This record gives sequence, C-alpha cells and structure tokens, in this order.
Amino acid sequence: MQDWLQAMQWPAMVATVIATWLVGSRSSARRRAGFWIFLASNILWIAWGWQGDAYALMLLQVALVAMNVRGMREARKAWRDMPRSGVRDSG
Repeated sequence: MQDWLQAMQWPAMVATVIATWLVGSRSSARRRAGFWIFLASNILWIAWGWQGDAYALMLLQVALVAMNVRGMREARKAWRDMPRSGVRDSG
C-alpha cells in the first residue's frame, strides 16, 4: 500500500501541470476542465501528504481548493456580466 501511495505524487504532479496549462486557455471549456483537474490533483496531493504526515502540504491543498473555487465564482460572475457581442470563445 505504501508503494502505491508513494507513487501517487507522479500523477498528482502531471495533473497539476496539465490543469495549470488549461486554466491559462482562452477557451472557457478548457478553463473549466483545468479547474476540475486542479481539484483532482488537490485530492491526490492530500492523499499523498496524508501517508507522509505532510500536514503543511495538505493544508496548502485545502487553501488552493478554496482559492480555485473563489476564482471560478469570480470568473462566472465576470462572464455573466460581460456584454454579448456575438464573439465566440476561441480555443
């Protein structure tokens, strides 16, 4: 079990990098996907930190979840308040 948990850092790292790339996209669909991938990576990091008693890492991940949720809410508000000019979301 320890080996599996130890190896979890690699998918967590890959998910974090992919999510970071996606949230920088102009496409709202890609940004949303990045948000969900970030949440998955936070869960992976918390599980990895749990097995190693890395409490600071786990607390960091909880804080990052809170900031990501806040960011999505703010982005949703901004998108909703944006005037519709017929411009489509680009990829």
